[in-house]
Amino acid sequence: MSTDLNERVRDLLERYDGPDVCAAQLLCDGHPADRVAFTIIDPDLSSIDLTYGELRERSARFAAALAELGIGPGDRVATLMGKSADLVVALLGIWRRGAVHVPLFTAFAPPAIALRLLASHAMLVIADADQAGKLAPGADLPADAPWQVIVAGDTKTADRDAGAHVAAPRFGDLMAAQSADDPRAAAVSVGGDALLVQLFTSGTTGTPKGVPIPVRALASFHAYHEFALDVRPDDVFWNAADPGWAYGLYFAILGPLAAGARSLLLHAGFSPALTWQVLERFGVTNFAAAPTVYRALRADSAPVPEGISLRRASSAGEPLTPEVVAWSAQNLGVAVRDHYGQTEHGMFICNAWHDELRAALPLGSMGRQLPGWTCAVLAADADTEAPTGEMGRVAIDTERSPLLWFVGYLDAPERTAQRYTENGRWYLTGDAGSRDADGFFRFSSRDDDVIIMAGYRIGPFEVESVLALHDQVAEAAVVGMPDELRGEVLEAFVVLRNGFTGSPELVAELQTLVKEKFAAHAYPRRVHFVDSLPKTPSGKVQRFELRQQRSK
Repeated sequence: MSTDLNERVRDLLERYDGPDVCAAQLLCDGHPADRVAFTIIDPDLSSIDLTYGELRERSARFAAALAELGIGPGDRVATLMGKSADLVVALLGIWRRGAVHVPLFTAFAPPAIALRLLASHAMLVIADADQAGKLAPGADLPADAPWQVIVAGDTKTADRDAGAHVAAPRFGDLMAAQSADDPRAAAVSVGGDALLVQLFTSGTTGTPKGVPIPVRALASFHAYHEFALDVRPDDVFWNAADPGWAYGLYFAILGPLAAGARSLLLHAGFSPALTWQVLERFGVTNFAAAPTVYRALRADSAPVPEGISLRRASSAGEPLTPEVVAWSAQNLGVAVRDHYGQTEHGMFICNAWHDELRAALPLGSMGRQLPGWTCAVLAADADTEAPTGEMGRVAIDTERSPLLWFVGYLDAPERTAQRYTENGRWYLTGDAGSRDADGFFRFSSRDDDVIIMAGYRIGPFEVESVLALHDQVAEAAVVGMPDELRGEVLEAFVVLRNGFTGSPELVAELQTLVKEKFAAHAYPRRVHFVDSLPKTPSGKVQRFELRQQRSK
């Protein structure tokens, strides 16, 4: 690594850390007012450009509206919104006010939403009109909820779709009633240690873990934007990931804003046809997406448009398979590169695109450590580095990783402690892998059973808890099984109560239950009715045995 890149890491740390740093200044106000920040694209391919100047004015008015609603520095404000101009304005308004953003994925069902709102102590939820119905009081959300609700979207749609929140304040109306010159709209300096985002991630046992993301984490996000993605001023950059999850929030929203770059946001769901159209029509040169997007494009029967002109293509969320890399090289003009990271850290091991970091890739490698990070593979049975090429535990050196920002899970000291070696020197990622003599890491498996489907991390416990709600289910276990398109899909193993037998009708009921009580994307594609589940002597389900049974 060159001295220049080490110096660049130090510059970024100095910029984003310190007692007086201001998120709004770093992400918006410090950039030229006439520079385009986002191009928002609708399904019909019509688009609007939002400049940093426009975002400053609109987010200032929304910050004043938040103050009017009693929101102050440190208060939690959640968003249940798709990729839109309203979302970007809302986020910048939250951060301008010094408040903390709580992302909610739009595929979540009410129980998953309620858990995150209650755990974060959210005081306000901004919801798209077509999502607001999920916030209605019921079995999962209290009638006397401690949070207020704002409905976003055009007035006609909001009045039709807001459901129980039809009388809730409208996002646009609140902004229109405020002035960007209101003293309450002034950007609040909170410091590098103050929270910017409160994000939740799922494990295999217990409830989802809250990951507090401080303002100084922007140094890491900005570094990835430059070092791994290699986004340059003349690039047309598009990260297709959803900002309800870490990769989309960190690197489709925060990274580009920190760098003062232009980014595309597609206000629509994914489809291969629309993705091809956006890539061609808008002249995308730098593209990032989950492997499932590349697999879906590869599987699409339509010919690749002649106007595709990618300079860089990147992928994150799960390992890339060789056939996708070969396909992308032939059809996109560039071989997509694999990047590795976690919600708790952002990205830190990558097949980087930067000129000083780019290298020929060993097949199947997830890359080398980025500047600002020191990583290793520890032996399976000792907190010492494993020999070259030997399988072990992928870990981060906490003493030699200046871009490391994670300090622990929300209100979970025991779960935090489990992530570190006894002496605190190493952070354990929970993933197994190896490293070769040239410093390239290779992913092997996840030792915490988290399922990664289409780039989304899904904790089996949440799905299992929903399945157990059915009155015919005694217990259930969920595992991820290989899928050509999505990487993995969920399969459930269900033990029924005495007197009941499995049937196609019951399978459909269980799938619908998960869609309604957890998330539409996380239902089990197959349900196996079994007499018992394999367990350890202490009663813990051995999911690896279920995966082995299915693989035979």
